[in-house]
Amino acid sequence: MTSRSKKGDQKGENDPPNTVLPAIADMLAKHEVSLMTKFQSEFNTAFSKLEERVDKFQNTLLDHQHRLSSLETFADSTSQDMKTMEAELAAISEANAKLQTKLVDLEGRSRRNNIRIVGLPENIEGAHPTAFFSQVLVEVIGDQILSSTPELDRAHRTLAPKPGPNGKARPVIIRFLKFQERELVVREARRLRGKLNYRGSQIHIFEDYSPEVAEQRSEYRAVMKQLYDLGLKPTLLFPARLFIRPETGPRRHLPSLKAAQDFIASQRQSSSGSTEIGATVN
Repeated sequence: MTSRSKKGDQKGENDPPNTVLPAIADMLAKHEVSLMTKFQSEFNTAFSKLEERVDKFQNTLLDHQHRLSSLETFADSTSQDMKTMEAELAAISEANAKLQTKLVDLEGRSRRNNIRIVGLPENIEGAHPTAFFSQVLVEVIGDQILSSTPELDRAHRTLAPKPGPNGKARPVIIRFLKFQERELVVREARRLRGKLNYRGSQIHIFEDYSPEVAEQRSEYRAVMKQLYDLGLKPTLLFPARLFIRPETGPRRHLPSLKAAQDFIASQRQSSSGSTEIGATVN
């Protein structure tokens, strides 16, 4: 009896208590819940921050897209405005060029009856310049050409400041009432170029051109001399149209300065070739 009791007591002491395992399991479950709760909280916080950053990025992207769209619209509008302005500017430039041409032509026509005399001393005209210069023309050109004093509309010095005692005399502008008399004077002055003088002063008589026409004509000065040397009798018509009259054949128009230069070069080359052939024959 006694031995059975002892064996039973030993068996009860060696068996694990029934409350330990459930306690461990409960502790593990609570720890797992705590970890899950903490992880869920950290994940939610991180996700919220990420979501907030994504929202900001998306808003920034939408703002950039809106700005880009506005810039494209503005660029298209500006491009169209530029095309319109370019077309208008081209039209204005064309109209301005036409008006400039008309203005030069009108100014040239208004000067058709004018001549310009260079070299007459200052202060010789006195109080009645028109009558005085009319008489000067007869004296300079000769009464064989001008049988009477030409009818002048007016005569005056250019509007430059009056020179000092040793200064260069201002040119004289004379306007004829009759174009035919003006042409007669110009033609004779051209024939007597370099030989005109008034009481010891060498003078020059030119046609009176606007600054624009004078500049155009000055470009032909060198080729005119070269054509004269070739014996081709050049004529420069208003405003700057160059014609030549060969010894044989009709009058020929050289439409540009380059055309005149090319023509002179060809004439010199032909002349040089003829000289070489003549030398070979001799």
